[in-house]
Amino acid sequence: MSDSTSQPSAASDARIHKVSIPDALSELSEYWSQRVVGQANDTLLKVAKGIGSTRWHSHEDQDETFLVFSGTLKVQLRDRDVLLGPGDLFVVPKGVEQCPVAEEETRFLILGTTITSNAAGGKPDWSYGAK
Repeated sequence: MSDSTSQPSAASDARIHKVSIPDALSELSEYWSQRVVGQANDTLLKVAKGIGSTRWHSHEDQDETFLVFSGTLKVQLRDRDVLLGPGDLFVVPKGVEQCPVAEEETRFLILGTTITSNAAGGKPDWSYGAK
């Protein structure tokens, strides 16, 4: 006997899909902006690209994880700099001041619980509308 009220199978669920990271990154029109490409548990997976420097800032409510795809990202901390290249991952603990810097266009993934693409999240004024 068939149950017409049953839920769709996981395989047919529209939320389950493949994401092209290069395509998502190429669609970004502003440096230091973020685009959510997925969510796992309570973590947002966001692609971003940067050039130049953000503002010094911290996230009091969350850790921020960077995974670099291309370019070089220097995460300045008050006591040291952490240099990240393609394939490198770094977690900035919540409450730690940081200032990410990219001398050339750098593309990366950010994992965190909220979107921080604004001045409070370190985004510089000049980056709005940059290509």
